[in-house]
Amino acid sequence: MSKLLHISASPRGDQSESLALGETFLATYREVNPGAEVDTWDLWDGTLPQFGPAAAHAKMTIFAGGTPTGDQAEAWDAARAAFQRFDAYDRYLFTVPMWNSGVPYILKQFIDVVSQPGMVFSFDPEAGYTGLLRGKKAAVIYTGAVYGDDRGRAFGTDHQQPFFHDWLEWAGITDVTEVAFRPNLATADPTTGRTQARATTTDLAKTF
Repeated sequence: MSKLLHISASPRGDQSESLALGETFLATYREVNPGAEVDTWDLWDGTLPQFGPAAAHAKMTIFAGGTPTGDQAEAWDAARAAFQRFDAYDRYLFTVPMWNSGVPYILKQFIDVVSQPGMVFSFDPEAGYTGLLRGKKAAVIYTGAVYGDDRGRAFGTDHQQPFFHDWLEWAGITDVTEVAFRPNLATADPTTGRTQARATTTDLAKTF
């Protein structure tokens, strides 16, 4: 049976629009798939390792065909453990709020931790990158307080959805379905958009 991992990038709890839509998805998914294994990884819970100098050096050591040692080996082991936790699932739900036109830094940290050679990708000097996350699918919920597709540049620029969608495909996850609820705050009528987003999210979960 498929295993679903919800990866939450919002720290706002019950005040989060993305998490509210995520809960709508999960409730429907569990109803349609009774007994399904569903887990959540709150990226703010302190379990995501840092990716600092030792980890960066370890990555380049691996790229060059070497073996990390010392503090580099420890950092590499931490990154591998995070990747293995992620890779243990074949279905993903990502709840992604917009921060400063992009994604929360904790989600970028997650990407930087798990996107390692031999894990998320392989590289050939002539063919380039190949994503290694095969046989997986993802649902992504994007929210944003101010930005909207039909608004001008004064309301922000979308570096959220294109960036994250591109990472998923680069990593090898090409079966991707997305729901966007933007704007959800700086608008005269957020209720209509919220209702539509919930309906779309429910329909997505029924067939996921």
